[in-house]
Amino acid sequence: MQPLRGLLTVDLTRLLPGAFASAELLRLGARVVCVEQPGGDPMRATAPAWHSALAAGKESVVVDLKADPRLGTALLQRADVVLESFRPGVAARLGVGPDDASPTTVYCSITGFGIGGRHERRAGHDLNYLGWAGVLDDVAPALPPVQIADLAAGALGAVTKVLAALLVRERTGRGCHVVVSMTHRSHGLVAYRLGGEPVPRLLTGGVACYRIYATADERYLTVGALEPVFFSRLCELIGQAELAERQYDADQEALAAELADIFARRTLAEWLELCDGEDVCVGPVATLTEAAGDLGTAVAPGETPAPGEHTGAWLAELGL
Repeated sequence: MQPLRGLLTVDLTRLLPGAFASAELLRLGARVVCVEQPGGDPMRATAPAWHSALAAGKESVVVDLKADPRLGTALLQRADVVLESFRPGVAARLGVGPDDASPTTVYCSITGFGIGGRHERRAGHDLNYLGWAGVLDDVAPALPPVQIADLAAGALGAVTKVLAALLVRERTGRGCHVVVSMTHRSHGLVAYRLGGEPVPRLLTGGVACYRIYATADERYLTVGALEPVFFSRLCELIGQAELAERQYDADQEALAAELADIFARRTLAEWLELCDGEDVCVGPVATLTEAAGDLGTAVAPGETPAPGEHTGAWLAELGL
């Protein structure tokens, strides 16, 4: 499905959250033009492979908004969707704020802490937002393996709000300004736990039946056998049926140590073969390459644009 075909998204953002969000809109059929600063998006230099993956199929114009915002403002007047990630108030000062867009434009601000509130002007990156949001409480000082605030809270949060706003526009003919706080939305991902948990740290290492175990070949096996029926069958398969009765015993570390000793006796492939076709909630810790080979990786159509590759075409199209 290409439900956004025919809609123009103007991406004013820098770095990961906005690039991921506009890539999702592109995947849904939107035309995406990135407004880059002179020299290009900083991600071109800091993480070129990431940039290439997320910019494929998009268009690029280079605009010095401080010196001459006319092209940026003209694009906003044409846009169906605008994404920006400046600190609050900066976009307006550069001539590309929500009031500079068309009344029918859905204008989305991806922010660290929202608009208003004591943290509004605070600088931060993904790790900072997750720390403020309480997401790292169970795992610190370990770092999360994916940028949860940038991608789940920020990028996909923005896409959700943009799609909802486009639906409202279909009904009313009016655009709007939506704001995403990466910190607040990250907190929302864990806030359901505030009322307590059946077992402390249930899904973050508190129980032996939901952990990652090393195998004989220095690989890792994921065990997510939370339900007794799954754990009971797993214990049968590993030849330790009696362990099923201890699934939620108070001493989870003792149970985990026994399981760790058992799983260390065979290779990952051997465990996967044993569990194949069984309802036990067991799987590998695959490498990125292995996962791509197994699942496939959706690649956006088109090439990654050079900085400003489409500037001339847009100047001509907009009569500037």
